[in-house]
Amino acid sequence: MKRVSLFVLTNLGIVVLLGIMLNLFVEPWMAREGMQLNTTFILILAAVLGMGGSFISLALSKMMAKRMIGARVIERPANPAEQWLVDTVRRHARQAGIGMPEVAIYEAPEINAFATGMKRDNALVAVSSGLLRQMNADEAEAVIGHEIAHVQNGDMVTLALIQGVLNTFVIVLSRVIGMVVDKVIFKNERGYGPGFLITVIFAQVVLGIIASIIVQWFSRQREYRADLGGARFAGREKMIAALEKLKKNVEPSTLPEQVEAFGISGRMGSGIKRLLMSHPPLDDRIAALRERRYG
Repeated sequence: MKRVSLFVLTNLGIVVLLGIMLNLFVEPWMAREGMQLNTTFILILAAVLGMGGSFISLALSKMMAKRMIGARVIERPANPAEQWLVDTVRRHARQAGIGMPEVAIYEAPEINAFATGMKRDNALVAVSSGLLRQMNADEAEAVIGHEIAHVQNGDMVTLALIQGVLNTFVIVLSRVIGMVVDKVIFKNERGYGPGFLITVIFAQVVLGIIASIIVQWFSRQREYRADLGGARFAGREKMIAALEKLKKNVEPSTLPEQVEAFGISGRMGSGIKRLLMSHPPLDDRIAALRERRYG
C-alpha cells in the first residue's frame, strides 16, 4: 500500500511541479510573444491520461494478465507438480516477507513465467506449461524466486510510476512545443491551427520513443535485481542454470505485449533496438551473476 501511495503522491507532485514551472517561466514568455497557454487544461489532461492511465493499467494488471493468457489459478493442486509449484511459491514468499501470491499455470510451449499485481501482498505468479515440462526442479525453483523478487521489490509499481511520470512530461511538453511552433513558425493568430495539431502528434511520437527508452532501461536494471533475488532464494548456481536453460529455449514468447515485460525473458534485439529491450541479454545476466556484478 505504501508503494501505491507513493505512486499517487509522486505523480501528483510532478503535475504540481510542472504547473509551477509553466506559470513561472513558460506562461510569462508566451504572454510576451502574444501566445496564451491553457495550463489548467493541459495539467488536467496530463494527470488523467498520464498518471490515470498508468494507475488503471496497474490496478487491472492481474485481471487482464489472467484473461489475456488464459491463466488457470490453482485453487486446489490437482497433481504433484501443481502441489510442488504452490509450495515453492509459498516458501519463497515467506522468505521475501510478502503475502502468498495467487499461483497460476498457462498453456504455452515456451519456457516462461511472470509476476504482476498492484500490491506486494496480493500479487500473481504464473508459469507456462512449457517451463514445467522443460525445466528441472532446481531451475524452476530459481525462476519462481526471480518472480517473487520482482514482487518483493515492487517492480510493477515502480515501472508504472516511471511510465506515469514520463507520460505526464510527454503530454505537457508536446503541447507547449505545439503552441510555440503554431504561433512562431506557422504564424497562427487565432486559436489552435493545423500546425499545433501536427506538431503535437509529431512531438508525442518523438518524446514517447525517448520515454520508452528510459522505461526500458529501468526495466533491464530490475531484471538484474530479480536475478539476484532468485539467487538469494534458490541459490546462485540454480539461477545461473535456469538462465542457461532459457538460452536453449527456441520457442518464441506467446505473452502479449502488455505482459511480456514481466516475463522471465523478453525478445532480443540488436543495434538501436537494444535500447527498447525490456530484458538484458541472457549472457549479460549470467555474467553478472557469475561476477556478482548486480544492477
